[in-house]
Amino acid sequence: MVPPLTPLDDGQYAKLLTFRVGLRQFLHWSAQRAASVGLTPAQHQLLLAIRGHPDSRGPNVGELAGYLCTRHHSAVQLIDRTEQLGLIARARAEDPDRRIVRLTLTEAGEEKLTLLSTTHLEELTRLASLVTTVVGPATTARQAP
Repeated sequence: MVPPLTPLDDGQYAKLLTFRVGLRQFLHWSAQRAASVGLTPAQHQLLLAIRGHPDSRGPNVGELAGYLCTRHHSAVQLIDRTEQLGLIARARAEDPDRRIVRLTLTEAGEEKLTLLSTTHLEELTRLASLVTTVVGPATTARQAP
């Protein structure tokens, strides 16, 4: 059974609007930054997904599709276009299953991502105050006894 919904007040709707507008402004700003270095927002996200992946061998295509919230074939098309720019490289995995292809950044890809990530972290620091305004200061979870 679904619990009854608690009605929101005008202030809560205003906070949600402020947050959603802030998110959209950030995404627009981010797209402009990506374009300034010759990338689409999807290519920027791809570079970040490769670099941020916890396995030092690099992610496989399926993992990247998950990070990008897209289908496998769409991820492959994006990978193809980005590889043609010389920003990423494919390598057969040193796994028992040699069909697995892992992706890594090239030096050029690393340079573009570093440039974008530095400015993005600065902008996210600025936006942290927006999140705090909407949801309140971060709280720590209660520790179990």
